[in-house]
Amino acid sequence: MDALFLARLQFAFTIGFHFLFPPISIGLAWLLVIMEGLGWRKGDEGYVRMGKFFGKLLALTFAVGVATGIVMEFQFGTNWAVYSKFVGDIFGAPLAAEGIFAFFLESGFLGLYLFGRNKVSKGVHWFSILMVAVGATISAFWIIVANSWQQTPAGYVLRNGRAELTSFYDAVFNPSTVIRFLHTVDAALIAGAFFVAGIAAYLILKEKEVELAKRAMKIAVIFGLITSLLELMPFGHEHARQVARTQPEKFAAIEGMYTTQSGAPLIFFAIPFTKPLELKAKIELSGLLSWMTFGDVNAQIKGINEFPPENIPPLWLTFVSFHNMVVLGLYFIGVTLYAYIQLRRKKLFETTWLLKLFIWSIPLPLAACQLGWIAAEVGRQPWIVYGLLRTSEAHSPNVTAEEILFSIILFGLVYLLLGILYIYILVREVNHGPQSAKA
Repeated sequence: MDALFLARLQFAFTIGFHFLFPPISIGLAWLLVIMEGLGWRKGDEGYVRMGKFFGKLLALTFAVGVATGIVMEFQFGTNWAVYSKFVGDIFGAPLAAEGIFAFFLESGFLGLYLFGRNKVSKGVHWFSILMVAVGATISAFWIIVANSWQQTPAGYVLRNGRAELTSFYDAVFNPSTVIRFLHTVDAALIAGAFFVAGIAAYLILKEKEVELAKRAMKIAVIFGLITSLLELMPFGHEHARQVARTQPEKFAAIEGMYTTQSGAPLIFFAIPFTKPLELKAKIELSGLLSWMTFGDVNAQIKGINEFPPENIPPLWLTFVSFHNMVVLGLYFIGVTLYAYIQLRRKKLFETTWLLKLFIWSIPLPLAACQLGWIAAEVGRQPWIVYGLLRTSEAHSPNVTAEEILFSIILFGLVYLLLGILYIYILVREVNHGPQSAKA
């Protein structure tokens, strides 16, 4: 057994499981801002009941997200000691900021939101869920700052084998932070929209609180359509352009550019092979990638052949994960657009197959988030800090493969239990449906 491989596997497993919950928390929190705001301004009991119902689901998701996130951070000190020493001067600041400025804001106001209803004014109660949403979003910002610095390091100097901070501003607003933050948070908003729409569709089909569920679904469909369109343009497009400028190896890998080309085509579909290195069954449009990236159909895009073999990321997984993420993004646009058209035609709630589709689509935005994370992290390899520290040099030399394997099995059992409990409680609460506003 290889300790490095197992350390990487454990981090991928723990962060992958944890990353199922923050997107729902962020997206659902902002939808609750809308629902509770409508309830407050209109004095409508229906929106109040809607807020209470989805507020319980937010609390459940938040709790599991916190529990799984703590474990993830411990691994920096256990499995990745060399990495922690190298980046500690820089990485510690955003993580501390996330805890001080975001987590306490989010968790403190979540308590007020959940237990302060009818105990504080309606305006203060709405403000509490607004602060939960703001806190969750700020939390995402600081985590993305830390990860973005690994992708495009800035504001540092190498001294005594460590990266030392020279400019906090440059480190925080490194070349990839802002667009990665917008892209990631918008993906979370899409996840929240499909979460609410799927649950509302389920209640409609089960004929439970149908009128309230219709209102919730209307909000989710419109919200989902807007955020899905934004994810494609400008956030997704600009993020891809940023990768092309700052991480050309990754860009070549995700786009399937195995040789340098002028007038590079945008590949819509292909089956990648690594031995020999080629794409089969390609569906492409000549010049489109060059135009989308640099505004010139004849612009040159560097291919994998331009880079040293030891700096090339895993090609198959990077290409497949990126393209499947894009396919899901287009699916979200198509589904929400058709649902909006049906809503305008007053046929949405009678279109049974579409309601069922929304139910089955609940996990798909989470899958898209996972695929995007894989494309970003695998595409950065072999670097754990791009251009500065290789992943193979960053793990803890004194932690054995057997120890890591034992912890993987232990975490796997705990996470399996947490996952089962989360789904069980979630399904139970959805089946109970919204309660009376006075309950």
